[in-house]
Amino acid sequence: MQDYRKLVVWNKVHELVVYTYRVTAKYPQGEVYALVQQMRKAAGSIPMNIAEGSGRNSNADFAHFLNIALGSSNEIEYQYLLSKDLSYISEKEYTEVILKLGEIKGMLIGLISKVREKG
Repeated sequence: MQDYRKLVVWNKVHELVVYTYRVTAKYPQGEVYALVQQMRKAAGSIPMNIAEGSGRNSNADFAHFLNIALGSSNEIEYQYLLSKDLSYISEKEYTEVILKLGEIKGMLIGLISKVREKG
């Protein structure tokens, strides 16, 4: 069991969640119960799964939750693409968030490998 708040990847994802909430607050009212809700859920799922997994008693369990977090990062990546294509965010905003997501996904993959090696 470890303190998830000390993980660099968790801190980066937390920043992504805060960013997602701020960006989606500007989306059209008609998206509040559709894309906005889905994006906030997917983004929030990433650090929540890291936190839950870090509190488990085995590395296998932790790796499982990290894999779920990785899946959610793919989900939010698509939702940002859709947001760009619907003109809810600019090309620049999209590029910036995709770069951040690429870094996060790489860190998650690295952490999954590390945890599996230990377990």
